[in-house]
Amino acid sequence: MADTIRYWNKEIETMPRAQLQDLQLRRFKELARRCYTKVKHYKQKFTDMKITPDDVKTLDDVKKFPITVKTDLRDNYPFGLFAEPMENIVRIHASSGTTGKPTVVGYTKHDIDDVWTETMARSLVCAGVWKGDVVQNAYGYGLFTGGLGAHFGCERIGAAVIPMSGGNTERQIMLFQDFGSTVLTATPSFAAYLAETIKQQKIDKKLIKLHTGVFGAEFWTEKMREKLESAFSEVNATGKFNAIDIYGLSEIEGPGMSNECIL
Repeated sequence: MADTIRYWNKEIETMPRAQLQDLQLRRFKELARRCYTKVKHYKQKFTDMKITPDDVKTLDDVKKFPITVKTDLRDNYPFGLFAEPMENIVRIHASSGTTGKPTVVGYTKHDIDDVWTETMARSLVCAGVWKGDVVQNAYGYGLFTGGLGAHFGCERIGAAVIPMSGGNTERQIMLFQDFGSTVLTATPSFAAYLAETIKQQKIDKKLIKLHTGVFGAEFWTEKMREKLESAFSEVNATGKFNAIDIYGLSEIEGPGMSNECIL
């Protein structure tokens, strides 16, 4: 349990259920109309299903509308599903494309500043990250959304972010000690490897100040959480460590669309 309940945007995060559903319905109506009027693919889908944006009356009406699947993104590669002209796009991310054409997502300045960065800030705060923390960001930077998503979220809440990116184990461990990192953002498998390496090197616990890990970008289990919390608790100065799961996908902004809370 956290000693203090913290919110990044308390008004939004504690919104009453009825008010939240009203907001969701307004957003759903706006989304349906934007897709219909701005994206040829969706206009055709709506037409084929004999529906229009005016058919949105309740949240339950989401069942009437088409579901976007990987093939939709690949069939419209690279920019066919963008709802904004390219002059409004300020960043492009993409999947690795290991099973076919990569899925491509474009972001406007509003998407990054007002949506993605904001949801990442909420996610990090509910995971136990706050101003004054030193966040060692070991998610990969580049086309993958993890690195930059975590980076901008940390900056938004006022935490000091170290843009370390993935790999380079020895340097990661050196920065834990030299920079006093208090939070690690990484894949759980890489985090486990870092904890094991710290243990093997018999580093003085007083030099490792990590209290929280925000882990994602791959599947992990409750058993792995227990191992991570035990491993980092064993090698750090406080003897405590929270391993928190973050979830996201590029097609819906990236990390920050869902996150565990320490409460």
